[in-house]
Amino acid sequence: MEQENSLPKHILIIRISAIGDVAMLPHAIRAFRAVYPEVKVSIATQRFLRPFFRGLDVDFLDIDTKNEHNNLAGLMRFVEQIRKIGVDAIADMHGVIRSYEIDILARLAGIRVASIHKGRIEKWFRLGYSKSNAVPLTHTVIRYCDVLRRLGFDYPNPEPVTEKPLLENPLGEKQGRWIGFAPFSAHAGKTYPADMREEVVRLLAEHYDRVFVHSGGGEAELTFAEDMQRKYPNVTAVFPLCKLEQEMALISHLDCMVSMDSMAMHVASLVATPVVSIWGATHPEFGFSGYGCRTELMLQVEMKCRPCSVYGKKPCKYEDYRCLRAITPQMIADKVAEVIAPNAGIS
Repeated sequence: MEQENSLPKHILIIRISAIGDVAMLPHAIRAFRAVYPEVKVSIATQRFLRPFFRGLDVDFLDIDTKNEHNNLAGLMRFVEQIRKIGVDAIADMHGVIRSYEIDILARLAGIRVASIHKGRIEKWFRLGYSKSNAVPLTHTVIRYCDVLRRLGFDYPNPEPVTEKPLLENPLGEKQGRWIGFAPFSAHAGKTYPADMREEVVRLLAEHYDRVFVHSGGGEAELTFAEDMQRKYPNVTAVFPLCKLEQEMALISHLDCMVSMDSMAMHVASLVATPVVSIWGATHPEFGFSGYGCRTELMLQVEMKCRPCSVYGKKPCKYEDYRCLRAITPQMIADKVAEVIAPNAGIS
């Protein structure tokens, strides 16, 4: 009982970016909420990412580390704000210089702090040596849970989401089989090769009722998605039609999502949509795979040079991204077929 009385009553969780990392956080909060529904939880993240936390009974705090909170005075105002609203513990899920500065100021203000252990060194040692049968490192979702445990909370790891939420379909009544294709990422080492993308779309469009091309809104991404929409009558470019909340709802109605190591994979795992994921410069064993996603649907080709990057930022030393080119459109289509109609391939 003494331990329970000493537990924080109001936690601030900090995870400002990136989108995929924020999208993994709801798994940890859902498991926490199942055991500690009485603890108040506030989240400091970017405003447009709030739809990820729908139904989790959390509040939000605006944080802008590029403008309002980009210096010591701004961070001091932020810490004073959280102190006034009764925050008595911070769970730093971000683990970067700016969040560490908040941690220090919070400790000086008498607020308990626990920060994420990202395992940077163990990940670095795996570069260029990882194989698909290697023991995976701790998943990011579990690392998030561990931060809350270091604040004194005791709860089990989250179960993967297995039931689709009842989200309104932004594109109307669903008929037939719907497939999503998200070939883009912020980094070239996690982006499907440009000259191979259309063949994936063609194969999917020939065999399924609707194909949705997801993009992040960049000019080249939009051009590709809109070109595919013009060329194939059952292909839809998603970005012009949907904001994040609507895109999440759409993904919840898909029969399968084809995604790189990117946001779409993590969103699909939040809404129980099967994911065929494509891995190039990065590797699922680093703990960034979609939480609960089936390992047999993770497409990767073992090479001596991969993984060459933890986050996919490092340019290919061969300049051809052979790790991605080795994953053919036919391989992708066949994996989708395993989801839609097991034991049936696509030719």
